[in-house]
Amino acid sequence: MQNKTVFQPGQKLQHLKTGGLYQIICQANIEATLEQVYVYQALSNQSHWVRPASEMLDGRFIAIE
Repeated sequence: MQNKTVFQPGQKLQHLKTGGLYQIICQANIEATLEQVYVYQALSNQSHWVRPASEMLDGRFIAIE
């Protein structure tokens, strides 16, 4: 992973491909692999999602606040 800004809880993001808006809930780890992930919530319908930190920080999301 390249040296990129780490997202913080409460920070709002936009997914560049879909335009979707999300808010970071927290960072966590997958128990079996210890892979770092982000838990985030869609602002449109309050659904929760989990994505590997490597994907969150690869440029597909940008901070909007």
